[in-house]
Amino acid sequence: MDRKQYCVKLSVQPSRGLMDEKFIVLIQNALPGSQLTIRALHQCEDGHSWEAFGHYTADTTGTINVSEDPSIGGTYSGVEQMGLLWSFRPIPGSKSGLRMRKKNIQTPMEVTISVYQGHQTEGFADLVPLSGVAVERWYMAPGVRRIPVTEGGLTAALFLPSGPGPFPGLLDLWGGGGQLVEYRAALLASHGFASMAIDYLTAKITMETGKMVDNQYFETAYRVLQQHPQVCGSKIAMIGLSFGTSITLKMAVYSEVIKLSAAVCISGSHVQPVDGSVEEILRFFQKNGEKTRFSEKNEVIWRDLLLPIPTDPSLKVNVGRLQCPLLLVVGEDDQNWPSQESALDIKEMMARAGNSHLLTVLSYPNAGHLIEPPYTPHARSSTLKTVEIEEKVMCLWGGQTVEHSRAQEDAWKKMVVFLRENLYGGRNPTSFSHL
Repeated sequence: MDRKQYCVKLSVQPSRGLMDEKFIVLIQNALPGSQLTIRALHQCEDGHSWEAFGHYTADTTGTINVSEDPSIGGTYSGVEQMGLLWSFRPIPGSKSGLRMRKKNIQTPMEVTISVYQGHQTEGFADLVPLSGVAVERWYMAPGVRRIPVTEGGLTAALFLPSGPGPFPGLLDLWGGGGQLVEYRAALLASHGFASMAIDYLTAKITMETGKMVDNQYFETAYRVLQQHPQVCGSKIAMIGLSFGTSITLKMAVYSEVIKLSAAVCISGSHVQPVDGSVEEILRFFQKNGEKTRFSEKNEVIWRDLLLPIPTDPSLKVNVGRLQCPLLLVVGEDDQNWPSQESALDIKEMMARAGNSHLLTVLSYPNAGHLIEPPYTPHARSSTLKTVEIEEKVMCLWGGQTVEHSRAQEDAWKKMVVFLRENLYGGRNPTSFSHL
């Protein structure tokens, strides 16, 4: 048998790209009909390694195109162009409860894609690949700038798109785990939005004083963004996930300072004491702590804490007063928040008030709580340390990997379109999607 047929050629295009950009994985010059395994490997900044792999059969020309050919086994199956990313899982022997999150978004996520002889499922460290390629996945497009923000007592990071602007603005709020989470804001800046990620639960001012921030903290962030010379101050939106949704809805409806052009709420609820501070909202959630449930694996399920959805108007944001377009993103298998029940109630409230024309709901069967940018690996559960609970707990987020991954891709596309329509007036900003 001619040995040159084993000089397998592997290419990945583009080898440098944004996190939400698809790539094409192509194998050529393999033995026709041969069984091959294509594997992706990534080592996180925390030292933990993740892998994904598919089992393929070369065609009569010795070619495999991951975009067109099905995997018949591995961490994903079928024709899945980006299965090598979204099906990432911790390598065997890793500790439980891991979740992949990029901390330093000024460096790329580095992935090694390799091809192996045969259909392999384990022991990759002892195998010699036939070929391998290094791939870079970026949250920041070339020219995007990260600017730390500390004025007004803020703990925040502003990401400015490439170019002079002015750009529409976004305030980006994450959930109950606190910290300054930057990767979504950086990726949104790569699509033309001046995006400010805010830490509001573990902000420096809170760490120094022991006091939680008040509602003025968010108004300060809005003003800082609004007054930036490269931001169009009349076109600002807020995006919140989980507890960030609570703050986004409260500010959108009740703030005298914050005047939003749009709001995006992912996996959250409008249920909260209307007059409450951040601390009082958290206390309200804790008050229902006896409604906490546990899965058969002893994972914490918190979705019942806000159920049943109250009828008392003082315990939910009056979304009937909302004056800007609202996009709700719902995972129907969310085990952390009652996002589906909340979305139904929000829809009813807005219909009664006559402002339902402002509402768009994206609801995804078998998607969980953590609906993130595309190709982020699905974590059905992971460890979480919230500001109110000092020790780490194993949280059940919900979702099934394939459906959750589809939801992330679909919701992201529609969210970017929604933001462009409401912040750019339907005009597409200059394309920032290629590196």
